[in-house]
Amino acid sequence: MLDTGATSPSNINYLTSLGQSVFLADVVHDACAGNWQTGTDENGNPVWNIDGFLEQSLKFSGRMFDVVLLWTTLDYLPEALVAPVVDRLYEATNPGGQVLAFFHTRTQGEETMHCRFHITPGDDVEVQISEQFPIQRAFTNRSIKQLFAAWSDYRQFLAKDSVSELLITR
Repeated sequence: MLDTGATSPSNINYLTSLGQSVFLADVVHDACAGNWQTGTDENGNPVWNIDGFLEQSLKFSGRMFDVVLLWTTLDYLPEALVAPVVDRLYEATNPGGQVLAFFHTRTQGEETMHCRFHITPGDDVEVQISEQFPIQRAFTNRSIKQLFAAWSDYRQFLAKDSVSELLITR
């Protein structure tokens, strides 16, 4: 299992108690706190060291995953990193493996604060405010479909607190 969110000791304890092995990759922190922007192009747009970011933050040393907890990670990544991260996750997910992803439905309001998610034994996921990274975008249904075009299927559900929940299958 791959957890791409802020480290949650309660998730680690809960998942390992179920016999799962957990690989942690705090992708938002790595992208936003790292020095991955290498300058700007002639139009003033940021230039990113995408390969360096993927090599450091999403290097799995041959590990393949059955489950990826993506949380709201993509909402906070710089635009240049979004598609490469999804591609890397596709490469590292076993056929038939699933991704649990949340996407904000708006870019303003208290609900858009960057959070740590905690799995519970019941149907709920607990949310705790984490490092303060600004939300970069709210994906539309169409942009999500395009982003995950290589994946075999996805089911979308409306969750509470202005979040959309997706189960994406490789």
